[in-house]
Amino acid sequence: MEFYEKVKKVISNPFLIIPYIASKNDFKWVPEKIYIKLLYRARVGKRLNIDDPKTFNEKLQWLKLNDRKPHYTKLVDKFEVREYISEKIGEKYLIPLIGIWDNFDDIEFSELPNEFVLKCTHDSGSVFICTNKSNFNIEKVKLRINKALKRNYYYHTREWPYKNVKPRIVCESYIADADIAPDDYKVICFNGKAKLVQLHTDRHENHKQDFYDLNWNKTTISQGMPCSDKVHKKPKQFEEMIKLSERLASNTYQVRIDWFIVRDRLYFGEITFFDGSGFIPFDKEEDDYLLGSWIKIPGKNSE
Repeated sequence: MEFYEKVKKVISNPFLIIPYIASKNDFKWVPEKIYIKLLYRARVGKRLNIDDPKTFNEKLQWLKLNDRKPHYTKLVDKFEVREYISEKIGEKYLIPLIGIWDNFDDIEFSELPNEFVLKCTHDSGSVFICTNKSNFNIEKVKLRINKALKRNYYYHTREWPYKNVKPRIVCESYIADADIAPDDYKVICFNGKAKLVQLHTDRHENHKQDFYDLNWNKTTISQGMPCSDKVHKKPKQFEEMIKLSERLASNTYQVRIDWFIVRDRLYFGEITFFDGSGFIPFDKEEDDYLLGSWIKIPGKNSE
């Protein structure tokens, strides 16, 4: 049934075949601007106004092509960013590092603790959590990581900062309480100033996403996944989180700074320049325009 539903979607929108082909890296030869327009049409279902962007998702596509500061590569590298965080806000905000390897076979699992997290340095989504080594399927994880190490994430989304990141494997401590994944606070900054917090809760069972403003008022913004039916408690570390996020977001047009709070301690997660790669539609179009108006690009419509 699921197969036929996918076929029906592709028939109704033939552009949906593009992400599949792109995942095989068969579109490397397509010029960036054309590729981004095709993928935007497939994912968002609209034509992309790349020359005069007005919405949040449109402006992220413009930034992919035009905002290319060399140090961005270091900021998206899951290992190299640690040095930047240590220098910019302090080592105490880093999740403890266990090891880093170029090849999966170099990992001595017998020497790892019972709980840990493996992640690739060069892409988005290649994260593998181990809460009990006796139940950790090493061979399955090996297949997925080795596949990821061969992939250049840039060619899938044209997010330029990832193009020259060295593919490696990082192992960090597992910082969650028991088997409960910590809530994920994603501070969305515009021209160096925080405006929204994207809160992810119940990731393993009933994943929800809510948007809060800086006064911790729950907004009606929704994008790509269901909202929760409650107002979450404002974290004690909220002001610290906002202050640090703005420090890390200085001299950027738009960026997202991710955080975890475990046992009342604030931990840095990652830096993301293109939330959802700019391909996740908002449930209400006016929110796409609202967030787009907050990105001030010189010479472009920012109202």
